[in-house]
Amino acid sequence: MAHLRYKQEEELTFWDQFRKGDENAYACLYRSYVHILYQYCSQFTIDKPLIKDCIHDLFVELWKNRTTLGDTTSVRFYLMASIKRKLVRHLNAQQKHTSNEDIPVEYWHIHTPSHEHQLISDEEFDATNQHLNVAINGLPRRQREAIFLKFYMNLNNHEIADLMKINIQSVYNLVFGALGNLKKQMTLERLTF
Repeated sequence: MAHLRYKQEEELTFWDQFRKGDENAYACLYRSYVHILYQYCSQFTIDKPLIKDCIHDLFVELWKNRTTLGDTTSVRFYLMASIKRKLVRHLNAQQKHTSNEDIPVEYWHIHTPSHEHQLISDEEFDATNQHLNVAINGLPRRQREAIFLKFYMNLNNHEIADLMKINIQSVYNLVFGALGNLKKQMTLERLTF
């Protein structure tokens, strides 16, 4: 099933109608965001049933609490922030219930890196992250925007085309060009690092 996208003004209208009890507006918001929220949650865990449960719980809670919900300037931001909080709470709860007793002794060394290894890994990650941020900031404005929308906002190519007011082929060209530039920059950084 393809997901629908509405203009921000339409979404805000649906949000207000939904808070007043309009089931059709609620359904429109659900159809518009279920896929986006699923993709967003997939960045944090591969546990598909947990993601589906969290999204379901979020929309059930929204309906139950609709009369006490406030205004929002961005339905997207509100739903993404809400689902992230819910997912993180579930993941933290799962982590608390997992103990070393659940993992056979012969596998403990695999899941427990040495302190030195962890420090080195953290430093490498930080350095790579810094280089990537510098490389992204060095991209041409339109490439940087396409990368942000694609990989940070998890929009699909059609949504990016609509948002940037360009055709779909231009989105492919911008993303492909940006990835090529980032690859060159990151390779140069590694050689000089």
